Amino acid sequence: MPNLEFLKIDASSDVHPYDQIRRQIVDAVGQGRLVAGERLLPVRKLADTLGVAANTVARAYKELEAAGVVATKGRAGTVVQAARGSADAQVSKAAEDYARVARQWGVADREAIEFVRAALDKNRD
Repeated sequence: MPNLEFLKIDASSDVHPYDQIRRQIVDAVGQGRLVAGERLLPVRKLADTLGVAANTVARAYKELEAAGVVATKGRAGTVVQAARGSADAQVSKAAEDYARVARQWGVADREAIEFVRAALDKNRD
């Protein structure tokens, strides 16, 4: 079991606790603190540790799974699937997909970049 002491919930934050958990796990994978194959704490145990509802942790794990960061393996639990550098690969692919769609719809480069800036601003912490 990995050491998850880095996970902290800031009750005064405007960011929902499930999103704080999700972001911190993604950051830990990106920094190499969590590596592919490591098993995360079970939902209830992590919820108790952080002082949040089990559904909060379950939602974070579900979103991490949808993003390919973790995989749930039944009785084996939730396991880190992504490796360091995975974020760069995922974002690069998303950028390529976006550029392809922008071209298909005839969106000018400057306008396409402004859409990205607006999305980044909207998703700031």
